[in-house]
Amino acid sequence: MRRLLAAVERLPARALVLLVRGYQLTLSPLVGHPCRFQPTCSQYFVDAVRKYGAIGGTVRGLARICRCHPFTRGGYDPP
Repeated sequence: MRRLLAAVERLPARALVLLVRGYQLTLSPLVGHPCRFQPTCSQYFVDAVRKYGAIGGTVRGLARICRCHPFTRGGYDPP
């Protein structure tokens, strides 16, 4: 029963990771311009969701996406 609950708790995080992976495979190549940060914003989002869970990772991932614009310096920024 405990294992089932743990699996259910991880479901939202896995769904988010799947959505981002879908973006990376389909839309990201079409956008064309590279991210200013390392790792890329989408990879950062995946790493943050895996590290902090669905809610905490989403908040951190969205904050990172908001920081990614032409006027930022970018650079190495791990979750």
